[in-house]
Amino acid sequence: MPLGRLRARDEDVRELMDDPGCDPAMLARTYARFDLVNAVVSGRRAIYRRWVRPRLRAGRAVRLLDVGTGGADLPRRMLQWAARDGDALEVVAIDPEPRAIAYAQAQPAVPGLELRQAATGDLVADGERFDVVVSNHVLHHLSSRELGALLADSEALLAPGGVAVHADIARSALAYAGFAAGTLPFEPTLLRGSYIRADGLTSIRRSHTPAELAAAVPPGWGVRRGVPFRLELVRAQLVRPRP
Repeated sequence: MPLGRLRARDEDVRELMDDPGCDPAMLARTYARFDLVNAVVSGRRAIYRRWVRPRLRAGRAVRLLDVGTGGADLPRRMLQWAARDGDALEVVAIDPEPRAIAYAQAQPAVPGLELRQAATGDLVADGERFDVVVSNHVLHHLSSRELGALLADSEALLAPGGVAVHADIARSALAYAGFAAGTLPFEPTLLRGSYIRADGLTSIRRSHTPAELAAAVPPGWGVRRGVPFRLELVRAQLVRPRP
């Protein structure tokens, strides 16, 4: 694909794994590889250190919502890190996609993790509240209307002093070229039989630049740049970090 076409967001291109008729074995392998791929590209550890750990307090559980959890690799890792820090974290991980929740539920159970097939609007209707609301690689899937709904729901779901952090790819020609080159050697081996490489490139085409996202969100939300080629859409009431 000519890299010049990345100057504008491509909302019409679709990821293969979003097709209801996609190959179930390839879909399962894609979910299985998310943990490894996200360890490299998602900046998830930085999200935990910056936004989750400062809110953890001994003797008080922090309640976290993971939106669009997919195979639930993100909440599993955050629970692991919280346990190592000696803190109590409770996670509700949701996804409206039944195939994602079925895959996540088939994995070994993790204490503190609750999986639900649901959308954020369902939790708002139930009056739920969370100290932290996060998502990873969800924003680029959304239309403008869906983005607005997610942000409104996130605000409604936040407990006092809470934070919402929606992390995603920052679109650029360099990000596209880097992902294409970095994954190419692994396509016949580690990524074989999955949608990781093809859908990763599509995701970059669908993603926002920081400036685009900042112009599209309501007051009270801010866009932070991250590495590599990351952005974080944040609404927070800051608390003092733990020593």
